[in-house]
Amino acid sequence: MGVLIGEVARRSGVSARMLRHYESLGLVRPSGRTDSGYREYRDDDIRRIFHIESLRSLGLSLREIGRALDDPGFTPAQLVGDLIDQTRARIAAETELLTRLRRLDATAPSSWDDALRVVALLQALGSASRDIRQRAALSSADGVPVPVEALVEATLGETETNVAGALRWALVRSGEGGPALLARALAAPAPEVRERAVLALAALPGDDATARLRDALGHSDPVVRGRAALALGTRGVDEAIPELVAMVADGRNDTDAADALAALARATAVPGDGTDMPAAPGDGIPTAAVPGDGTDMTAAPGDGIPTAAGPGDGTPTAASPGDGTDMPAAPGDGEGTAMDAADAIAARLVDRLGDPAAAPASRGRLTQALADIPGPVASRALAGLTDDEDPAVSLTATYLRRLRELRDPR
Repeated sequence: MGVLIGEVARRSGVSARMLRHYESLGLVRPSGRTDSGYREYRDDDIRRIFHIESLRSLGLSLREIGRALDDPGFTPAQLVGDLIDQTRARIAAETELLTRLRRLDATAPSSWDDALRVVALLQALGSASRDIRQRAALSSADGVPVPVEALVEATLGETETNVAGALRWALVRSGEGGPALLARALAAPAPEVRERAVLALAALPGDDATARLRDALGHSDPVVRGRAALALGTRGVDEAIPELVAMVADGRNDTDAADALAALARATAVPGDGTDMPAAPGDGIPTAAVPGDGTDMTAAPGDGIPTAAGPGDGTPTAASPGDGTDMPAAPGDGEGTAMDAADAIAARLVDRLGDPAAAPASRGRLTQALADIPGPVASRALAGLTDDEDPAVSLTATYLRRLRELRDPR
């Protein structure tokens, strides 16, 4: 005995109106009718209704459902694959909409005019036109609130130099939130995204950005480490010194790294203290001895002679002027005199120069980097290098030493 449409609707959860619609499409055909003309559904009919609802839950259209149920040769594999692609596209679109709504909400628009201006700005940041993107970045100067998340996203994806600069400028004006978002982007799998992130981070002022750049000094990507070190050097942060010296030695932005080292050294120099004068032989200041001439660039441990320690080993790095015994502490330990940074920088450069594995080109760059480092350690290093066995190093050191004498002939 069959079941009437009202009972089928109650059991299946499908309204009587929808059941009639299924019937009009040929998806369901009641097995019979009562003497009064009412539709009568058998067990197979009810089972088919449940199959239809199951397939609808997967996103199939009613037309696709009819084909799936009635075509013996129909296989679900291709259709399911298409449904996966469609669902992913729909999720991406909904996610993009949600992101846009969240960013609009973050600006707290007070009127629909304000809301529409923000929406137009968000669309402009994603424009294919370079000029439109640049104007959107600069629009923060016109009082249009620019969500920091949108600026960071645009910055990380921007390939045009001028537009990227405008976006970094807008980030500086955007207030809080930028450093944390950019720091997270340093873990991005794409190296170009990591570089854009650290460049934008370097443009941001404040202690938060500086702290994030300090953390980046330990990054596995040498480009990120180098960009962070250059930025920290301009901020007077001496934790950048080891990486800057490594950049000079390795030839990674070595000119900029040498300039940053010189700026750090000069920032701690005492004007008029005679630190630019080449030291006289026998004055008790440690020398950068010439490799292979019978003297040692760095003294052996325990011999009582001050050494130029390697980066990050926690040992003193350069002797104090005149006494030959006390050496200023490594950068960043909060101890030492006003000349500590300059002497420590010079000592690190000297230490890399004395590395037997250092290539000639690397030694040449390290020698050149000593040019603008004030202090007796750099002066004595150049004096020793004038007799270096490498003619290029010897000539460079001789020239640089003469320049120092001309600058300060005392």
